[in-house]
Amino acid sequence: MDTSYPHEDPQAPAPLKAEGAAHTSLTLGAPRSPPRDHLIWSVFSTLYLNLCCLGFLALAYSIKARDQKVAGNLEAARRLGSRAKCYNILAAMWTLVPLLLLLGLLVAGALHLSQLAKGSAAFFSVQFTDTDYD
Repeated sequence: MDTSYPHEDPQAPAPLKAEGAAHTSLTLGAPRSPPRDHLIWSVFSTLYLNLCCLGFLALAYSIKARDQKVAGNLEAARRLGSRAKCYNILAAMWTLVPLLLLLGLLVAGALHLSQLAKGSAAFFSVQFTDTDYD
């Protein structure tokens, strides 16, 4: 059983079209959100997380993405905004991860030194008698 719509008879003649009739086509689908340019994040990365100039690169791509969005080239704006987001993530990781590792090493070193101090305090609290020197 054929359930396709509209039901057309293959032997039926094609319908006549009016001369100069305009065709209208609709594109259905979920509307896409406008592309993001991540400009504020890029400015923050440029000012505070600019290791190896990655924040500056993110800012440049953000400005390019905003220009393309204003010009109406949404696909290029989406691509440039994605690249700006990647540079922002790299700038944040390359700046924050070494600082977190350094903080972890300092905490581990402080804990180790406190354990050494407890052991050496026990050594210095030992009292020797005259018989210990014989």
